[in-house]
Amino acid sequence: MAEQSKYLDPRILNKIARLNMRARSVMEGFVSGLHKSPYHGFSVEFAQHREYTAGDDLRFLDWKVYGRSDRLYIKQYEQETNLRSYILLDASESMDYKSENQSKFDYAATIAASLSYLIMEQQDSAGLVLFDRVVTKFIHAQSSPMHLRVIVNEMEAQKATEKTDMGSVLHDVAERIKHKGLVILISDLFDKPESILSGLQHFKHNRHDVIVIHVLDEAEVRFPFDRMTRFDGLEGYPYLVVDPRSLREAYLEEVQKFTTEIRRGCLAQQIDYVQVTTDQPVEVALTGYLAKRLSRTRAK
Repeated sequence: MAEQSKYLDPRILNKIARLNMRARSVMEGFVSGLHKSPYHGFSVEFAQHREYTAGDDLRFLDWKVYGRSDRLYIKQYEQETNLRSYILLDASESMDYKSENQSKFDYAATIAASLSYLIMEQQDSAGLVLFDRVVTKFIHAQSSPMHLRVIVNEMEAQKATEKTDMGSVLHDVAERIKHKGLVILISDLFDKPESILSGLQHFKHNRHDVIVIHVLDEAEVRFPFDRMTRFDGLEGYPYLVVDPRSLREAYLEEVQKFTTEIRRGCLAQQIDYVQVTTDQPVEVALTGYLAKRLSRTRAK
């Protein structure tokens, strides 16, 4: 399935593949709780009741209904397609920032491609939503062998030039995804926390499992500048020429305040929040998080 690509890095996929059974168990934990059927790749949802007839499986009798009506009814279920996962990838201008060789968008797209690969390897479906101030591309979840190439091609063709309006985008996407599944937001979260958390709440209201992967450049986290510097504004902000030493403490305090608010808001909604920086190897950040998710799942 994996082909040579800017974002589908064979080196990363080979490292994940060398984990062998560990990688498989990590991915099983990744989607644990979403597959309701014991059969791999499929789930079932309650559809309706019908009256019991001789020969029906007694395991599907609804005893609560019997207690209320004194009549026997069978629960009927309908089989759904495999797990649907949607990766929401921020392609706004701020994602184009880089202090070294790799921009936040390139790093985030590599995570998105790697997750898509792993999800499809499990015979589940992955979709992609690219957005800035609006949704620029909506690729429905599929699991066909060629679908990964479609996702990767769209990411490679994307240009990060527009502003962010994440709250509006998240509400829009929540209305478009009709089936309960897994939603993974990968972004620098360059927007107001209340707007972001409101949009995420929409997904939780629709019973999706949600993961937020917060991608930051290492310079944004550590602010290593120590001499007079010109900072170019992104997404409509003007440039500033300042002595960074006079701003460092206040800047780091604001970053900490922002990430704490987002983290707490996600925790309150039972959303996984993961912060990564562009100097971390993608495979280390990815497998580290998935292993933690698996351990939490097994502990339940």
